[in-house]
This record gives sequence, C-alpha cells and structure tokens, in this order.
Amino acid sequence: MSRTKIETDGASIESQPISSQENSLDTAASVDKIRDIIFGSQIKNYEARFVRLEEALVRETSELKDTMRKRFESIELFFKNESEALAIRLRAEREERTSLISNLERDMKDMQSAFTRRLNDIDAAMSEGQSALRKELMTESRKLQEEIEQRHDSIRSLMETRVSDLRVQKTDRALMADLFREMAAQLDNDELSSPE
Repeated sequence: MSRTKIETDGASIESQPISSQENSLDTAASVDKIRDIIFGSQIKNYEARFVRLEEALVRETSELKDTMRKRFESIELFFKNESEALAIRLRAEREERTSLISNLERDMKDMQSAFTRRLNDIDAAMSEGQSALRKELMTESRKLQEEIEQRHDSIRSLMETRVSDLRVQKTDRALMADLFREMAAQLDNDELSSPE
C-alpha cells in the first residue's frame, strides 16, 4: 500500500493507503480536482496566453514568409526585367555598331576608288599637259631659233655691207665708232623687241 502526498501552497496533505486500482484512479482524479481548484484559474490563464502567443507567432511567421516571398519575387522580377533590358540594349548596340562599321567600310572603299580615279585623272591630265607643253616649247624654240638666225643673218649682212663700205670709203675712226654705235643700238633694239 502506498501513500500519496499532495502539496498545496507549502502545506502537504498525505492521503490514506489505498488498497486497489480503483482507489488509485479516484485518487488521481481527486488530485487533479484539487490541482484544478488551487491552480486552475492560473493554469487556464497561462494556457490561454500560450495559445494566443502561439497563434500570434504563427500569424507573424506566416506574414513574414509572405512578405519575404513577395520581396524575393519582386527582386527576382526586377533582376529579370533589368537583365532582359540590358540584353536588348546590348543587342541593339551591337547591331548599330555592326551597321556603322559596314557603312564606314563602304565609305572607305568609295573614297579609295574616288581617290584612285582622281589620281588617274590628274596623271592623265598631267601627261596630256606635259605633251602639249613639250609641243608648244618645241614650236616656240623653233620659232625663236629661226628668228635668231634671221637676225644673225641680217646683222651679218649689215656688218658685211658696212665693212665693205669702210673698205671702199676708207673712213676714219670717228666713222667707225658711229658704225659700231649704230650696230650696238640695232642689237639692243633687236634684243628688246625679240620675245622671250
């Protein structure tokens, strides 16, 4: 036979020995009743508090999960949109640069062919100009040579006539000086009037 001891507010109550299982169940039930009587309102109070705290904790955890999920979704959507926009910008920039490079290459080829044509035109014009200049120089040199020969011949004939006149007349030195002055004047006039 066993004895049970119940403590309440510092005082202990000992129960009488129980002989059977029924008595032990009754005793346990009575202990629960006593406990309910003494601590019942406080335990119910604590249980209600724990239930409220648990509900608040579950609610706040759920709200936090929803908030975090929404934030992660918005961040993921933002990064996705930004990466797509960046990819579109990069693609457009690459296409624009490719187009600019092909335009520059085409312009460079056009400029090169135009420059080559211009050089060929200038070369042909210079060749034509040089040949025309050569012909003109040859013509002018022939004319000048013929003119020089004519003047030379005329001066020679003049000198021969003067010399023959001098021999015939046997003039003095003053006449000869006049003759040379006249020849020099005529030579000066010929040089001034001849084209260069």
